Amino acid sequence: MRKQCELLEKCGFFKNYNEGVGVLEKAWIRMYCESQETSESCERKLFRKQTGRPPADNMAPTGKML
Repeated sequence: MRKQCELLEKCGFFKNYNEGVGVLEKAWIRMYCESQETSESCERKLFRKQTGRPPADNMAPTGKML
């Protein structure tokens, strides 16, 4: 089993888009949230590390605002 991103419980994007969303959002969640290795390239995670605050909930892991 793959280890999830350590910020998953705090992630507004995951909370808002985990259930009942489109194919693209589900693919982002699978790619960025459900794998600790690829979560290192998550723009949300990088934003949090750079600013010390969480990104907007509608910021996708790619950095795109939804």
